Amino acid sequence: MTPAEAVELLGKIKFFAGLPAAYLRRIADIGSEEEHMGATVVFQEGDKGDKFYLIIDGAVRISRMVPGMGEEALAVLKSGAYFGEMALIDDFPRSAHAIVHEKCRLFVIRKEDLEDLLFVDRDLAYELLWNFVRTLSGRLRETNDKMTFLSVTNKF
Repeated sequence: MTPAEAVELLGKIKFFAGLPAAYLRRIADIGSEEEHMGATVVFQEGDKGDKFYLIIDGAVRISRMVPGMGEEALAVLKSGAYFGEMALIDDFPRSAHAIVHEKCRLFVIRKEDLEDLLFVDRDLAYELLWNFVRTLSGRLRETNDKMTFLSVTNKF
């Protein structure tokens, strides 16, 4: 993936929405690309969170292991989706498994590299922080809606 392609890809996802091209270039410069074959584990629940992933192509299944039931798929993410962003914010272990659903290429940003970039560029840090807040707030709203639906339909 060329730097220009990485900038274009980053600019299309909600997480980096609205960031100026110069900021996207700086973020693209610290990223790298990984390829994974189907059914391989990107990370497991409980692992140390040290990377953020953006799916270039292919699909990744986010799931949790439910005792007595096995794997519970939470989502199947495809090209343009991202995962692992919580690791960039906190120091808690991974909250779910990420398993390659279909052979994929991932754009990866290491937490350490992003922290270094944000330390040097406070304006970028400010803009990215607000994108984090909006993303997490949206996900909380979705979870609340799902919980309300399950409660109302007695499927809780």
